[in-house]
Amino acid sequence: MLPAMAQTPAQSTVPAPPAELEDTDAAASDDAAALNAELFYELLLGEMTTSRGDPGTGYALMLDAARRSGDPQLYRRATEIALQSRSGEYALMAARAWKEALPQSRDANRYMLRILVALNRIGDSAEPLKQELSTAPTRDKISTIRALPQLYGRASDKALAAQVVRQALQAELNHPAIGPIAWTTVGRMDLAASDKAGALEAASQAHAQDPADDGAAMLALELLAEGVTQAEPLLAGYLAGKPLPEVRMAYARLLLESQRLADAQFQLDAVNREQADMPEAWLLQASLHLQGGRLEQAEEALRRFTGLLEDLPATPQRKRALTQAYLMHAQVAEKRGDYAGAEGWLSRIEDAAELLTAQSRRAALLVRQGKLEEARALIRAVPASTPDQERLKLQAEAQLLREAKQYAQAYTVLGKAVALAPADNDLAYDQAMLAEKAGRLDDMERLLRAIIARQPDYHHALNALGFSLAERGVRLEEAKALIVKALEFAPNDPFITDSLGWVEFRLGNRQEALTILKRAYETQPDAEIAAHIGEVLWSLGEHDRARDIWREGLRINKDNDTLKGTLDRLGVRL
Repeated sequence: MLPAMAQTPAQSTVPAPPAELEDTDAAASDDAAALNAELFYELLLGEMTTSRGDPGTGYALMLDAARRSGDPQLYRRATEIALQSRSGEYALMAARAWKEALPQSRDANRYMLRILVALNRIGDSAEPLKQELSTAPTRDKISTIRALPQLYGRASDKALAAQVVRQALQAELNHPAIGPIAWTTVGRMDLAASDKAGALEAASQAHAQDPADDGAAMLALELLAEGVTQAEPLLAGYLAGKPLPEVRMAYARLLLESQRLADAQFQLDAVNREQADMPEAWLLQASLHLQGGRLEQAEEALRRFTGLLEDLPATPQRKRALTQAYLMHAQVAEKRGDYAGAEGWLSRIEDAAELLTAQSRRAALLVRQGKLEEARALIRAVPASTPDQERLKLQAEAQLLREAKQYAQAYTVLGKAVALAPADNDLAYDQAMLAEKAGRLDDMERLLRAIIARQPDYHHALNALGFSLAERGVRLEEAKALIVKALEFAPNDPFITDSLGWVEFRLGNRQEALTILKRAYETQPDAEIAAHIGEVLWSLGEHDRARDIWREGLRINKDNDTLKGTLDRLGVRL
C-alpha cells in the first residue's frame, strides 16, 4: 500500500485499452481475454480514483497496469499522475520503472532527467543527460543543448550543474555544427556558477568555431554586462559581420548604461541603417540625442518612433512605449523653457502605472518656475499602497529638492527612503552624493565606505570617495588607490578616467593628468571633463587652449556647476 500522496485531482479521461491488449483475435485464449478485462478494469479504476481526489491509489493502479502490460503510455500516465500530485519521488519511481522496462525509450529517459533535476539530484542526472544526448537526432540534440541552462536553472549547486553539463557535452564540443552551441551552453552554465573565467573561455571557443554564432555573441554581451571586458573583442568580431539587430540593440543599451555615448551612437546608427523599422532603436536614439542636448535630432527620432507605433495594435506594451515617448517630448520642451508645451505632452499620458513618473515631471516643471512647495505637494498626493511605492515617492521628492538646490532637505527626505530599503546600495549612493552637496562630508564618507564594505566592486562608490578626497586635496594617495580600484571594475568609464586625471593633477603630475583627461574627453565629451582639462592647461600657461576647451564645455552644458565654478574661481571671462 502506498503512503498518501498530495490530494490534487488530475485532469484526464479514461484511456482506451492499449493496442496490444485489445481482443482482436477470435481464437485468443480465455486466459488472455481475462487479462485484458482485468487490465481494462484496473485502468478505469485508476483514472476514476485519481479524478475523485485519490491520486495515490490511482497512481498505484496505473503503475501496476504498466508493469503488467509493458505499455509505455501507461508508464507515462503513472508518472504524470505523480507529477500532478506534486509527488516527485513517486514520479521518479514510475519513470525509473518505465526506463527499466524499456531501456531504449527516449521518453522514459527524458522524464527521468527532468524529474531528477527538479528534485535537485544534480549528480544523478548525469547519466540520463548523457543518454539523451547520445540518442537524440541532431535537430533534437541542438534544442536540448540550448535548453540545458534553463533546465538546470534552479539547481542549488550551480557549480555541480556546470560540471555535469560540461562532462555530458564533451563529445559535442568539437562537432562542426553543434560545437559553438555546446560551448555557449557550457559558458552559460559557468556564468550561472559565477565562474566568469570559465564562461569567457567557453565564449572564446564558441567564437573561434563560428564568429557569426548569435548565441556566442549574446554570451559575450552577458559577460560584458558582468564587467568581463575581455569579452568585448568577441562581440566586435561578431558585429563586423551580419549580426542580429537585437544583438546590436542590446550592446547599444549596455554602452549607454556605461556612458559610452559615442560608441552607443555608432551601434544605433548601424541598427537604423540595417533595420529602420525597429521602434525601440529610434526610442533609444532619441534618449541618446536628449542626453547630448541635440534637441532637434531627439524630436526627429521620437517622430520616427511614434510613426512606427501607429501600425501596431493597441496593446498595453504600445501604451507604455508611447508614454516613454511623451515623457521624452516633455523633457525636450522643458529644456527649451517651453513649460506649457511640456505640460501638454505630460497630459497625454494615460498609463496609471506611470502616474508617479508623469507627476514627477510636472513637479519638476513647477520647480523650474519657483513653485517648490506646490511641486512637493503634487508628489505627496500620489497614492502609495506599498512600502516600495512610498519609497519611490520619497525618491521623487528628494529629486525635486535636489533640483531646487535644497540639498540638506533632500538628504533628510532620501534618508527616509533608505530606511525603507537599507540594503539598496544605489539608494545609499544617492544619499551619499546628497550628503556631499549638503556639506556633510563625514556622512558622505561613512555611507560610501558602508557601500564598499557590502559590495567591494561597487565602482561608483569607490570613484566618488576617491574623487571627493582629490577635490579637497586630502589623502591623495588613498584617493588614487580608490580610483584605480574603481577602474579595475569599469576600465572604460570616462568619468572614472576623469577622476584619475584629476587626482594626478592634484598630485602635481600635470602632463600625465592632461593625457588622461584628454582620453576621457575623447570617449565622452562632457562639460565637467572640459572644466578639468581647461584648468590643467591654464596651470601650464596655455590660456588660449584652456579657453577653447571651456567654450566647448559651455556649448555642451552651459549650466554645469563645475565648469561655472572653475571659471569664477580662476576669474576667467569668455
